[in-house]
Amino acid sequence: MTRSELLEIIANRENSGVEFKRDEIRPEQLAKEIVAFANFKGGRVLIGVEKDGAISGIGRPQLEEWVMNAVFGRVTPQIIPYYEEIEVEAGKRVAVVSVERGVNKPYAVRDGERLDFFIRVGSESRRADRDTLRRLFQASENIHFETTPVSGATWEHFDQTRVRGYFQLVRRFDELPDNQDHKSWEHLLINNDYMLATEHGKVVATVAGCALFQKQPSRFLPAAGVNAAAFRGLEKEYDSLARERFDMPMVALPRKRHPAANGLVEEVLAFVQPYSSGEALHGARRIRQWIYPKEVIREALLNGLIHRDWTIPTDVELAIYADRLEIVSPGALPNTVTVEKMRAGVRVPRNPIIMRTMQDCGYVEAMGMGVRNMIRGMLVHNGTEPDFIETEDRFTVRLWRVQKPKE
Repeated sequence: MTRSELLEIIANRENSGVEFKRDEIRPEQLAKEIVAFANFKGGRVLIGVEKDGAISGIGRPQLEEWVMNAVFGRVTPQIIPYYEEIEVEAGKRVAVVSVERGVNKPYAVRDGERLDFFIRVGSESRRADRDTLRRLFQASENIHFETTPVSGATWEHFDQTRVRGYFQLVRRFDELPDNQDHKSWEHLLINNDYMLATEHGKVVATVAGCALFQKQPSRFLPAAGVNAAAFRGLEKEYDSLARERFDMPMVALPRKRHPAANGLVEEVLAFVQPYSSGEALHGARRIRQWIYPKEVIREALLNGLIHRDWTIPTDVELAIYADRLEIVSPGALPNTVTVEKMRAGVRVPRNPIIMRTMQDCGYVEAMGMGVRNMIRGMLVHNGTEPDFIETEDRFTVRLWRVQKPKE
């Protein structure tokens, strides 16, 4: 880092990726900041800078060794930060301790037998609450929330015809139990991660089983649906053209050639059609022309459903405006996945059971190709590229009707 780069960072003040600390910082304070950055998106601790941005400099002897000892002795799992010193003005140096986004989340500060977890929120490092911890564990792939039990959701609540069709026509099972044989079905679904035997002996659906196959998933799994709306203008309005919430199994009821009953994907696409396409006369024939390619909308919707974060209790949202179509999925990108990596075809599925099932049913062809297919489809269609926007708790895919307005 150069002197000018450091001064620019200081001028921009503290934020979600930068923390100022005086030279008198205690080791447990440094460990807290390092943990918070590793549990978020990485960041820098600038030692020798006051809260108001004034440069006080460093004077502690062998500061680099002190920093490494503070981190190695208190942070778990182990993190190796990058340390450098920059001379800002004569006699004043600032130490920059940088840490990347961690891949073994959640990170904690160890104090004897106690572990304290922290997360970066704006310009502050805060203690992580239970929901945040759950998301951090999932981000590291130490657990998949889709395998957690859904209380009250039993075999009776599954769309049993749909489940049978999946195993018979998609998975090619030769023999299946009668629908009344609850125990045999529960055993089969447990072995496929669609159900789970709890510590109290009850067998209930997992999040994956509920979302994929239950008749009305939101009855037991709030926010398992899709909220769709179409608007006349460029922003959300109370008086929408149409608005509907869809709550049904994610997969269609299969038959040999075409789905015998729609799933969530097909129903949402049917809602979208009148507001994203129109009929044009070609000779004596009427041909439907899509404002946005149907396959791109489908791909964006699948991306939102398959890779959503189930620890965040909000529906997937689809909104059609006069100039664009947006699909918003709960949850940021998992672990080390970035938008740039997605464009290159890298994919780490947050919900591998749901992903596998949707692949089985023909919704997904090859993992990692969805984003690239969306980009290619829009470029061919109207020369625009989709926007992929990540925030702390959501991921948005935005398709443009024509060239997007200049910022």
